[in-house]
Amino acid sequence: MIIKGLNELSKEEKEKIINRNKPNFENIFDDVLKILNDVKTKGDAALKYYTKKFDNVEIDNFKVDKEEIEEAYNIIDYKVIEALETAKENIYYFHKEQLNQIKELKINRNSITLGTLIRPIEKVGCYVPGGKAFYPSTVLMTTIPAKVAGCKEIYITSPPTSEGKGNPATLVAGDIVGVTEIYKVGGVQAIGALAYGTETIPKVDIIVGPGNIYVTLAKKLVYGDVGIDFLAGPSEVLIIADETANSDYVAIDMISQAEHDINSISITLTTSKDKAEDIKKKIDKYLENCERKEIIEKALKNSAILYGEIEEIIDFTNEFAPEHLEIITENPEDILRYINNAGSIFLGEYSPVPVGDYASGTNHVLPTSGSARFCSGLNVETFLKKLTYQKLTKEGLKHIADIVITLAEAEGLKNHAEAIRKRIYKKKN
Repeated sequence: MIIKGLNELSKEEKEKIINRNKPNFENIFDDVLKILNDVKTKGDAALKYYTKKFDNVEIDNFKVDKEEIEEAYNIIDYKVIEALETAKENIYYFHKEQLNQIKELKINRNSITLGTLIRPIEKVGCYVPGGKAFYPSTVLMTTIPAKVAGCKEIYITSPPTSEGKGNPATLVAGDIVGVTEIYKVGGVQAIGALAYGTETIPKVDIIVGPGNIYVTLAKKLVYGDVGIDFLAGPSEVLIIADETANSDYVAIDMISQAEHDINSISITLTTSKDKAEDIKKKIDKYLENCERKEIIEKALKNSAILYGEIEEIIDFTNEFAPEHLEIITENPEDILRYINNAGSIFLGEYSPVPVGDYASGTNHVLPTSGSARFCSGLNVETFLKKLTYQKLTKEGLKHIADIVITLAEAEGLKNHAEAIRKRIYKKKN
């Protein structure tokens, strides 16, 4: 872990931090493309083959039936079910308010009517990671915005357990939301099934949700045949902490982010060198007796605690464009107004990233690796289309006829111009 002043970073050190976790697809490109093509041409047979190969289970029917969902309710602790229900309510409320802020547009000017219609995407595929761990929270985060948007069909794909079943928590979460179907298939083959359709799994219009590098590349390759949300990489947090910040809180927040994955990134920017050193001491103390210690220690090797003036910190933050941004300062709102690039922002010492991961209501499917510079996290608008329309009277057409004719002829599109002339300058018989 680097502990250094921002103005002491070499160009190479800064670039390494800013350009973290850029995926290198070169070594896996051919393998991913082959799996996608096999699923496209062979359908369920390919799904069965690759599920056996990668998950080491044989599955005859990928569709989860009602009996398996009922069984899942009997397996899951009731407290978990209650927590999922409450989280659902909070996430639904926030995204419903998002929807209420989206308005259709209609304007009239110079005998020309222009407008925008809002329409939901019809068929949605939600990829929920699995394997070493399962993420029912991601079920809620990917499906609820689609449900709120009014999408007609919402499908979940998620890797099977070692017994060849759907993970119980994933099944319960999907049932609580009320998705159309759940399929126990994961990896590249699941993305291919959603993109192209098989005998069992229908082709969708958009695929959303995080995954490993193979899933991410698969989403990239099927884009165009189907829409996607964005390409997500390993999880990350950047914490802005001034002298008033509780070092224990900052330390545990860096550690909690690091426990996701060995490629996770935890960065703290502080206004004090003493604070930076104190945070490092707290991290070392936590690591003495810590769950997932091996993963955390590897992830923290990619991480840094940097110190500098607040102006430097804000500039660095916007350049880094973090997935998660915590602002633990005396007046976090004073800094918030200068933040342009971040996936989701957490203000104050009582707003750690996990509240957004699970239950506050905002979405946890967020842009990583600096892509917050140009895209937003998953939200209701991800699942909406905006259709524009226009209606012109003859007077309205006359008002812009010369402009359209001039520009069409300038581009060499004579028949475009003629389509206007025939309506405005009709010759009498």
